[in-house]
Amino acid sequence: MHSSLVLHNRQARSLVRGMRGGTFRVPTVAHAGGMPLLLADRAALTSPVPLVTRAEARARGIRLDTPAHTRIRPGVYAPTKSYAELPAWDRYAARVHAFVRTHPDAVLCLESAAVGHGLPRFGETRDIHVLDGGRAHSRRFGDVCVHTSTDSRVIEQRGPLFVTSLLDTTADLARSLPPAQALAVVDAAISRRQGGTLRVESLRTLTAGQASSRGSAQLRRLWEHADGRAESPAESVSRAVIRWCGYEEPELQHEFYYDGILDRVDFLFRSVGAVGEADGWGKYDLEDPVKAAAHLRDEKRREDRLRRHHHPFARWELADAWRIDPLCRALDAARVPLTRPRETAMLATLQARPREVTRHRPA
Repeated sequence: MHSSLVLHNRQARSLVRGMRGGTFRVPTVAHAGGMPLLLADRAALTSPVPLVTRAEARARGIRLDTPAHTRIRPGVYAPTKSYAELPAWDRYAARVHAFVRTHPDAVLCLESAAVGHGLPRFGETRDIHVLDGGRAHSRRFGDVCVHTSTDSRVIEQRGPLFVTSLLDTTADLARSLPPAQALAVVDAAISRRQGGTLRVESLRTLTAGQASSRGSAQLRRLWEHADGRAESPAESVSRAVIRWCGYEEPELQHEFYYDGILDRVDFLFRSVGAVGEADGWGKYDLEDPVKAAAHLRDEKRREDRLRRHHHPFARWELADAWRIDPLCRALDAARVPLTRPRETAMLATLQARPREVTRHRPA
């Protein structure tokens, strides 16, 4: 593991234990299309499935030696069916909470801290990440990576979780994640529409003062291209793919006023007037048939209105951006021009999943 990640000192952890934690929030259930868009709703401050330890099971008369329960971590179990049905990012959140059940004073960092902050997570992260400044070297214990470093971190309490601050967590993930995922994390942290509270300048200042030089080139790209107007991780990933494929740089969240109605679009490609929309099914309230029908009807009218005013329309999902070609076909059909060389090396990073349990592309 990398020693560039910081562990706060034990005195700071002792101080944090005495703090009153942040507000407990039951995480919003994600629709099939993806996780919620607001950081506060993405934050999993409780486990997405019920957890039970062996001691609790004995006290409550629950049998754990049946297929009805699955071991999440040594000594911690969850209902098998409920756990199996979780999206990848919620399976990871359940694993993090299971770890905290048996290590309540642990300070979480990286993707594990992102669980508490609600920063974007795409697949199921392979490891639990913990900071421990009392160690001389970073170590791995099974799927638990214990990090240390010369750079300090601010520690916060989020529900039952002790985590590195939003600023520190975002900076660490910006260094560590594949580029498109890193961009989505930074965008979310600075996007007021996603509930972010940071500024790029604060992230740049923090990382410039750290001893670690890991990911310096990636950080420079992120500070240049991060945009707080992004309203979802799907928009951030799509923007990265659009740039790397060589298409015209889009304007974000452009507003049109036609027929007495204000419409805001994800992307506007000004040279041809084309509109791009990075969709997630969650916005259509598919679990509520009445709301879903109303949203789909309104969206159809909106798209027809924009087409009527001579705006070619390109629509895609996050999965299309990961696969590259479907997004390119949508942009080509809308006549969006290529204006720069294709960045094949950056596009290749979309296939890399070194920190995830599986190599499957996140949807």
